[in-house]
Amino acid sequence: MSPPPSLPETRYVARTAAKILERNTRSLSCCVFGSLACNLHGTSRKPNDVDLLVTGGGQDMEQLKQLLVDCDDRFYLVPSKVPGATHKKLYFRLPGRNRSCKVDILHEGIMELPPIPRRRMIKKFHGVPAMPLSALLLTKLKGWCDHRESSRSDAYEKECNDVEDISELLQMNVWIPRGVLWLRQSLLEASKERVQEYVHVHPETYDLWEKTGYNAC
Repeated sequence: MSPPPSLPETRYVARTAAKILERNTRSLSCCVFGSLACNLHGTSRKPNDVDLLVTGGGQDMEQLKQLLVDCDDRFYLVPSKVPGATHKKLYFRLPGRNRSCKVDILHEGIMELPPIPRRRMIKKFHGVPAMPLSALLLTKLKGWCDHRESSRSDAYEKECNDVEDISELLQMNVWIPRGVLWLRQSLLEASKERVQEYVHVHPETYDLWEKTGYNAC
């Protein structure tokens, strides 16, 4: 089996993709979220892929994937194995035999992902634009809830990874602001029940969630 992407490689892939998208698409901005963003903020788990959140631009996700392939031949597309699916999966070729890094591109609004203004993106991490902590914690929390309800064979592993990331993010004394337009009210409201569900399963995090500004009981 080929070795998975290293941390420097996932950062490089994210940086390369973000530069191409922002350079070639007017009014588009993008940042990483998911496990890579968590790691950039200081969590210990090593990411195996790149999750990119796109705000603005007007193109759909398949157009953006094709743009990356057209601009850099290290990116390539693979048809989805889901019966009837029309979307393709995006990968970046890495040095070595049969090595690659998967790249997921999602528009804001999908899976309740908030539109992150360019000025709010954290850009001090090796040139990789990252989602701010407040939004990252809430999107990780949603992922945890989704994985708990999923019937996929890998859902439990993903849930455990979410718990590891959330536990470390909470240690960073995250304050979640209210009343800011880019952090949508729908996400903030939905997170109230999710926080309480998380604390019910992981009561040791009660005080840490209270520090974020959420009522954890």
